Amino acid sequence: MDKVKVGIIGCGNISSIYFKNCKQYENLDLIACADLDKSRAEARAEEFQIPQAYSVDELLADPDIEIVINLTIPAAHAEISLKALEAGKHVYVEKPLAVTREEGQAVLALAAAKGLRVASAPETFMGGGIQTCRKLIEDGWIGRPVSATGFMMCGGHESWHPDPAFYYHVGGGPMFDMGPYYLTAFVTLLGPIRRVTGSAVITHAERTITSKPKYGQKITVQTPTHLSGVIDFASGAVGTLITSFDVPAGCGLPNIEIYGTEGTLRVPDPNSFGGKVQIRRTGSQEWSEIPLTHGFTDNNRGIGVADMAYAIRSGRNHRANGEMAYHVLEAMHGFHDASAEGRHYNMQSSCEKPLAIPMGNGLEVLR
Repeated sequence: MDKVKVGIIGCGNISSIYFKNCKQYENLDLIACADLDKSRAEARAEEFQIPQAYSVDELLADPDIEIVINLTIPAAHAEISLKALEAGKHVYVEKPLAVTREEGQAVLALAAAKGLRVASAPETFMGGGIQTCRKLIEDGWIGRPVSATGFMMCGGHESWHPDPAFYYHVGGGPMFDMGPYYLTAFVTLLGPIRRVTGSAVITHAERTITSKPKYGQKITVQTPTHLSGVIDFASGAVGTLITSFDVPAGCGLPNIEIYGTEGTLRVPDPNSFGGKVQIRRTGSQEWSEIPLTHGFTDNNRGIGVADMAYAIRSGRNHRANGEMAYHVLEAMHGFHDASAEGRHYNMQSSCEKPLAIPMGNGLEVLR
């Protein structure tokens, strides 16, 4: 098949792995990059031998580019995605899909009106770890899933990230930063969400940056930094999810566990593609490690773009689709709404589980 030409907008911290990987996927041709600071685009173009370093408007005007990979900060996700769609480009956007539900709806509506596709990170659910877990569940290894837990606890990002303020502004926080990984994994394994509730707090009104180059600068915290949530899935299973930037000493809890009528499944970190899969069947006192049945176990960021490119050429659905990303976005807001208003939040959207990936190690499984 013909390669799909792509361009990257946003040349910040996360972009390097996309540049590296997109250069390696056989069905992608990364021909341009852009950034509000054009010098950053020029630096990435030189580093990764990209033909064109553009301004944002120049990249959007390039008629050869079919997919725009939107790696801007969350506050700019919707704006850039809408501009790309208006320019006739398919869009793959870093998580979250948008900051607000209204923005997310606008992106999906414009894409539908123009007959274009929207995809969104995270794509880690396509990795061998979670795909192996999905196969185990669907093959009946733990019986009927009845409940699940997820824990994402850390001390925040101001100790290592070069520019961490946006993690503590609207559209950031542990739920909007890391929640997409956990909720997308939950949807992949257990299906869509019916309702959520939770409690959220801002533990420290101000954070001090201890990383360079902004060491010593203060951040005013605008969004909750600890959230404990409860999830009712449409399938009948019930989940709990804790996300926190307020646990600097760590906790040692499992990332995700799925509890079934005949056993328990321990799911690897949903922010990774591989990891250890363990199962404990009813009656056993021991955990058994299950060899991964699927490929994509390294840092395969960009695989969602490659999958989308195959889907564009073949006409099938792409896996990291906008409908699932919006469902996750709505759920994240639902937790915050439920906490602020003291109620359950009933989901207005739904989605299908993404297509399972066939067993195998090569990119050909996505064709």
